[in-house]
This record gives sequence, structure tokens and C-alpha cells, in this order.
Amino acid sequence: MAAEQKQKPAEVVKNYKGFVAGVFSGIAKLSVGHPFDTIKVRLQTTDPSRFSGPLQCVVQTVRNEGVRGLYKGATPPLVGWMFMDSIMLGSLTVYRRLLAERVFQRHLTPHPPSVPLGARPETEGAIAATSHAAAHLPSYGHGLAGVMAGSTVSFIAAPVEHVKARLQIQYSARKAERLYSGPVDCVRKIYGAHGLPGVYKGFCATLLFRSFFFFWWASYDVLSRALGDRTNLSAPAINFWAGGLSAQVFWITSYPSDVVKQRIMTDPMGGKLNDGTPRFKTWWQAAQSVYREGGAKGYWRGFLPCFLRAFPANAMALVAFEGVMRALP
Repeated sequence: MAAEQKQKPAEVVKNYKGFVAGVFSGIAKLSVGHPFDTIKVRLQTTDPSRFSGPLQCVVQTVRNEGVRGLYKGATPPLVGWMFMDSIMLGSLTVYRRLLAERVFQRHLTPHPPSVPLGARPETEGAIAATSHAAAHLPSYGHGLAGVMAGSTVSFIAAPVEHVKARLQIQYSARKAERLYSGPVDCVRKIYGAHGLPGVYKGFCATLLFRSFFFFWWASYDVLSRALGDRTNLSAPAINFWAGGLSAQVFWITSYPSDVVKQRIMTDPMGGKLNDGTPRFKTWWQAAQSVYREGGAKGYWRGFLPCFLRAFPANAMALVAFEGVMRALP
């Protein structure tokens, strides 16, 4: 009985550490990745004749709007990513532990030598963000935990990404010519015209997109184990390579759904906003529109900057996350 009472506070601390470390992951991810994201969104949502490719999009953006144009709409995701990664990675650690203890009890056998004998899996080894039980979770268990964490964070991600997308497709360098002067003004106007459902436009598309977190976190576990067992890389180096490569696996599997999500989030809302006439009532209508305009290639428009962004942004994010997890007492 006394042993059980001693164990509970330790688990609470581990859960708390995951949420704190996630904040640092969000800051690292945005600092490295936002310019790539701006180019991705512009390629996804504009007429194909406007930009011939990502390089021309970068050149025109910098020429017309300066380097700051690449960080347009960065304020909501800076705050948002801190909260989103905190919630996503914090909840991921909780879901990993719960699945390991409640669903995958039979898999509680030690991993191969990637975790040294006598080491504490929650603080040593490549994946620091796990309890002792979650260290024995099978890879598809990590994938399921990822889906659950993705669904949880969607409640914050949907409005943040909605506001970010609308700010990113404002091409004028002069604020007076833009519909929204900034993120607060954007939220205020959308909420005033369409209420909370307007702010959460694209929520279902966000849930679908984040269901592909299965492939991200399952592959992160597979790669972390393989690199730990077959190389002499340090834990931060394993986090870097596994984090970057698993993020690219995620984007290869999820990108078409992201294109459709962005179309929905940047679709005119009409009404009091006076921003145009809405085109899509359903996810399927938006998906069909992408195909009509660009065929199968339309679902991959803007993929190159996204793919290039995925590695450095997520590699650094997971180095930061796992490093903080190991550093926290």
C-alpha cells in the first residue's frame, strides 16, 4: 500500500513534465518552420497562375513584403504552438502510459539494448517522455496514443490554424488594405459575424488531418529504437534524426488532407464579413474542388516547402522536448 502511494506522485510529476517540455517544443518548431509554412499555405490556397513554384513564391513574398512577410501570421501560432505542443506532447505522455498500463499489459517486456540495464526509461534513453510502462509500448500503441493526442489538441489547433491561414493569404504589404489587421482583429471580426462556429471553421477537417498522427508517432518509436540499437548516436542525435524523419513520414501520408483543410479554412465566410461568397459546405466539396482545379497533383501543391520544413522544424522540436524532459527534475 505504501509503495503504491509513493508511485502516484512520481507519475503526476512525469505528466507535468510532458506539458512543460511541450512549450519548448512549440517555440523551436515555430522559429524554424513558420517561413516554410507561409509558402506552403500560399501555394495551397492561391490560383496556380500566381506562383510557378515555391521559389517564385519566396522571391515575390520577400520582394513585395520583405522578410517579415515570411513570418506573416506568426503571432497566433507562436502562442498557439506553445499551448498546442504542450497539450499534444503532454497528453501524448499520458495516453502512452494509460495504453501501456490498461490495454497493452502483455507487452510489458523490456526493449532491446537501446535502454541500458538499470536505467530509468523516463529519464534515460532516446525517448525520455515515457513512464516505465510506456517504455514497453509497441509501436502501434505509440501510434494510437498519437491519434488520441491529435484529437485532444485539435480543440486548440483548429481556431489557431484557421486564424493563421486567413492572415497568411493577405497579400497586401499595407495594413490598411487588409481585411484583418492582426490575429486579435481576425478573431474579433469572425466571432462577431459568425460566432464560435465561425472561429472553429474547419474543425472536422482538423480532426481528420490529425488522425494521421498515428504514422508520425509509430514511426518515431520505430526509428528511435532502430537508431538506439544499431548506432552509437547520443540521445539528442537520435531525437533529431528520428524526429525529423518521422515528421516526413507523417506529411507524406497526411498532406492531401491538409490541402483540403486549408481550402476550407480560407474559404470566404460571407455574411457580415463581406469577404466573398462561401464555396464549400462540406469537406467532400472542398476535396472535389481541389481535384477539379489541379487533378491528382492538386492534392500535393505546396508539398515541397512543407516537406523541407518538416525535417528541421520537428527535429529541433523533439530535441528540445526530449532534452527538457531529461533535464527536468
